[in-house]
Amino acid sequence: MTRAEEFEKLRPLLFSIAYRILGGVGEAEDAVQETWLRYEASPPQPGSAKAFLSTTITRISIDVLRSARVRREEYAGPWLPEPLLTDPYADPERSAELADSVSMAALLLLERLSPLERAVFVLREVFGFGFDEVASAVGRSEAACRQLAVRARRHMAAGRPRFDADRREREELAERFFDALREGDIEGLRELLAADVSVVGDGGGKAPQLTRAVIGAAKVARLLAHAFPRMARIGLTFERHEVNGQPGAIFRDRDGKVLYAMALDVLDGRIQTIRSVINPDKLRHVGPVADAWAIDREVRQARRSPE
Repeated sequence: MTRAEEFEKLRPLLFSIAYRILGGVGEAEDAVQETWLRYEASPPQPGSAKAFLSTTITRISIDVLRSARVRREEYAGPWLPEPLLTDPYADPERSAELADSVSMAALLLLERLSPLERAVFVLREVFGFGFDEVASAVGRSEAACRQLAVRARRHMAAGRPRFDADRREREELAERFFDALREGDIEGLRELLAADVSVVGDGGGKAPQLTRAVIGAAKVARLLAHAFPRMARIGLTFERHEVNGQPGAIFRDRDGKVLYAMALDVLDGRIQTIRSVINPDKLRHVGPVADAWAIDREVRQARRSPE
């Protein structure tokens, strides 16, 4: 097997490691490309390609995360991960860990960890690497990695997201939600929402966004029931799509360009959190991006115009 073939075989794993450490599709893709360049330029490796590439992608991701954390502290409004529509890596034996770890709720919890804690947690808890492999990847002793893993698990356990285990029930509830959204049905929406449901939007200062989270079933139902019918009047549509392993949708303008991605957290038969990524910089990997400011002006005009 050639180096290129070895790399392509492991590319899905490398991307999935990088995305969970970084929370960004573009950053993860750049890390994978840099890993290839280093692999291509390195002398022949006596050990396994997986060990070399996993170590390289992890160390690159840690370095990128350290600089990214400063930018995120200065981010305009709430920060959300870039939406991931399809996780390229699959492992039937770790399917539950992989699915939960890619959710926006889990990625936001990972943001609380130090870069080293985050890398150790991702390698050990998500992908099942042995502590000897983790230690090699992050350049620390096994004992130090065990301590990092304990701290990371403690932080994650304190706020670990829970989701309805039955995927079919989740999807059925999401279907009802989006039907009610399309119809502007306030009561239909309200009965699907948890009492303390919240709506969070990430525009990054580059698209219209809520100035703060909207909390409570009545407020959220009213907001959603009024907003989408107005957008539909100017040709906006949405398509159901899994977003970060959870039920969601991609919203598009009349030309099919991407306006935002929405993900739903579902627990105990109710929607707990609704997260929307509107920042155009975080949507370019999904497709051509709509002009959110222009659409906002159109929606406001449609609201003032008679039916």
